[in-house]
Amino acid sequence: MSEFNEPGATLVFVVTIALSLLGLFRAPKLIEACLFRPYYLRRRGEYHTMISSGFVHADLGHLLFNMFTFYFFAFPLERLFGTTYFLALYLFGLLVSHGCTYFKQRENAQYASLGASGAISAVLFAYIVYYPTTTLILFPIPVPIPAALFAIGYVAYSYWASTREHGRINHDAHLCGALSGLVFVLLVHPQAYALLLQKFA
Repeated sequence: MSEFNEPGATLVFVVTIALSLLGLFRAPKLIEACLFRPYYLRRRGEYHTMISSGFVHADLGHLLFNMFTFYFFAFPLERLFGTTYFLALYLFGLLVSHGCTYFKQRENAQYASLGASGAISAVLFAYIVYYPTTTLILFPIPVPIPAALFAIGYVAYSYWASTREHGRINHDAHLCGALSGLVFVLLVHPQAYALLLQKFA
């Protein structure tokens, strides 16, 4: 980051933190305006919320967890991908994850969600395609976990959690965002999967 080679990740990082903190501590109406409500997406034309909801968070813990994950995976991925592909991946992750949520919750007038989890899941899983032998430390468990194993567990947990209600945490976005990251790499750089198979051959 010292040479500012990641302008896309830097922009997303700064804007997400700034808007989230503004909404949480100074302007709660901002969060209300950004909420993704599938029921009202077409009825009220709230299409902008498929993007805006990814830049605000429900609480400080949610923001810190997402930005911690973003920081460690988005910046190196942009150095590999380039800014254009990185921003395209992030946008793709947001749209796909919210698209999945829309089809599941479009008749539920009470449902609303927010947060960058879908896009960050896309970033995380795209990163894993290129760096599958990376190990992750998940506090409070001080044991290194292989990234590929973490990916399998993450998808399994998200599928299970998506069948239950957990407030405004959108587990469907986690799952669909993860899959969108894998699909994005397949579309723009299919050779990455051949290299991935070679690493485990």
